[in-house]
Amino acid sequence: MKRITWLSLVSGLTLAGLAAYLAPASGQAATAPSLLKTIPAGYRDWRFISIAREEAPLDDIRVILGNDAALRAYRKGTLPFPEGTMIARLAYSYDASPENNQAFGRSQSYVAGQPKNGVQFMVKDSKKYAATGGWGYAQFNDGKPVDEPMLATCFPCHQAVQARDFVFTRYAQ
Repeated sequence: MKRITWLSLVSGLTLAGLAAYLAPASGQAATAPSLLKTIPAGYRDWRFISIAREEAPLDDIRVILGNDAALRAYRKGTLPFPEGTMIARLAYSYDASPENNQAFGRSQSYVAGQPKNGVQFMVKDSKKYAATGGWGYAQFNDGKPVDEPMLATCFPCHQAVQARDFVFTRYAQ
């Protein structure tokens, strides 16, 4: 009887230890860590995809850029996006332009002001990021990558546009 109790205890502890060991790994797969640890060189030379205006609380104007793979896919209407597609989002404050308004004789002109909310990237890698629709997400504030928990908020929002391969932005022709 003591032997059965001892075996049950050892088995139970082994299973509990294994579950504790595997739990972080499965949690990490669900949030898909960012592929990018550094900002892609030359991303500011990528092609213009579109521009967007976000009201409060974000309150910014956004420029969306894409690498060559992204641009080809947008132009052809290819969905899902091909492997290696990279999309960048740059955000700026949305500021009235006193100089322009003076020239026009009325308040009507707004321009991109100071950068805000970092620079964000989406990277298509269907195998590595299967848990997040095939996309890895990255954000850099002042040139430094944000913490992984912040990136875990990306995919839940992008699920709303699953039919467009999780990409909000449409191509501005």
